[in-house]
Amino acid sequence: MSEIDPEAIEAARKIFAGPIAFLKSAPALKFLPNMDAPEIAFAGRSNVGKSSLLNALTGRNALARTSNTPGRTQELNFFDIGDPLIFRLVDMPGYGFAKAPKDVVKQWRFLINDFLRGRAVLKRTLVLIDSRHGIKDVDRDVMKMLDDAAVSYRLVLTKADKIKPTELADTLARTAEEARKRPAAHPEIIATSSETGLGIPELRAAVIEAVTD
Repeated sequence: MSEIDPEAIEAARKIFAGPIAFLKSAPALKFLPNMDAPEIAFAGRSNVGKSSLLNALTGRNALARTSNTPGRTQELNFFDIGDPLIFRLVDMPGYGFAKAPKDVVKQWRFLINDFLRGRAVLKRTLVLIDSRHGIKDVDRDVMKMLDDAAVSYRLVLTKADKIKPTELADTLARTAEEARKRPAAHPEIIATSSETGLGIPELRAAVIEAVTD
């Protein structure tokens, strides 16, 4: 992971320290908000630590609801960043495993696919990967969908504090190698920990960079 300009990190910190508000939940495409601001989406397997990372990123303890039950987030949740509005964060339903009826899981999958493929203001999708497990086939399915739709995305490792530094370095290297083979993937990987704050300033700066790109 290359060094990010300290000025960019400070500018991003100030934005995330400003007003942040929950806008709405969208259980279907017809409930999506107007496309009046850039959007950054968070995607990942169920229980990858998405809600915890969103809370760490925004410096709020309960912006996104966390749960030990995989598949808790069943809708697209939108958060307004800045007043006046600068951009929006989108918390997406976890994929791959959910304690829910199969028809509900299928409905979520269609919602995610249709949103990612058809959202003109979507600047980047952050695909979260558990540092302890690395990229799984279900992650590759989502990455292929994003590649095919030419939707820009970046891989972000979560729970980096849960493994040894040598193991983390190995996971980073393997993840970066796979990202380089993907046409729509950002080549640089950010390792994060919601508990220790590792990588959070860099991720904030990366989000702002994607928004303003």
